[in-house]
Amino acid sequence: MRISSGDPKVPVLYHVERTRTGASFSVRSVKAVQHGQAIFICQASFQQMQPSPLQHQFSMPTVPPPEELLDHEALIDQYLRDPNLQEKYRVGLNRIAAQEVPIEIKLVNPPTLSQPQALEPKQMFWVRARGYIGEGDIKMHCCVAAYISDYAFLGTALLPHQSKYKVNFMVSLDHSMWFHAPFRADHWMLYECESPWAGGSRGLVHGRLWRKDGVLAVTCAQEGVIRLKPRVSASKL
Repeated sequence: MRISSGDPKVPVLYHVERTRTGASFSVRSVKAVQHGQAIFICQASFQQMQPSPLQHQFSMPTVPPPEELLDHEALIDQYLRDPNLQEKYRVGLNRIAAQEVPIEIKLVNPPTLSQPQALEPKQMFWVRARGYIGEGDIKMHCCVAAYISDYAFLGTALLPHQSKYKVNFMVSLDHSMWFHAPFRADHWMLYECESPWAGGSRGLVHGRLWRKDGVLAVTCAQEGVIRLKPRVSASKL
């Protein structure tokens, strides 16, 4: 749970409480502190691997493989080559292109920027970490997946409203993850996101990270504050 903004110039002090240590399950509670104030609270649960006949999962959506889709950089370049692209989008895309993002992204259904449309609160994209992480410790891949899972996640709740409103303020409140199966964060995974509800200046989103072989690796949920302001239409005078 995010409580307040952190300061990247100040060290973070982590208080860890051994909440429970059992034969099968253990729980640790973590509080991150800066300037004497808690900025983040986390509860992490761990389980010893156990065989079980109780196994099922949803089916992975059928989508084009990442090899057939444009990467983020190529997609932005395609948008920028459109002579009808509005200047405000051109400025925003150039700003995004200048950022160094440590993950690769390929949208399954890229949006049309020439005219924002009200869309269903669902989106899918292929993601993976840039570079090579290797087999290594699964905990490292879980940490990278946690970073990946927060990318554009809460924005899913904006899709039905983007034609009439733009973001004035948006920040995460709670973010939960469940790890189901081993995976490589430096291999392509499909991120399936949907927002079942929004209201009261809050949005709720659910997400699933699928391995390319169809195994459900991670499930995510997030709630955040979303405050909007109306889009100003260009004057026809």
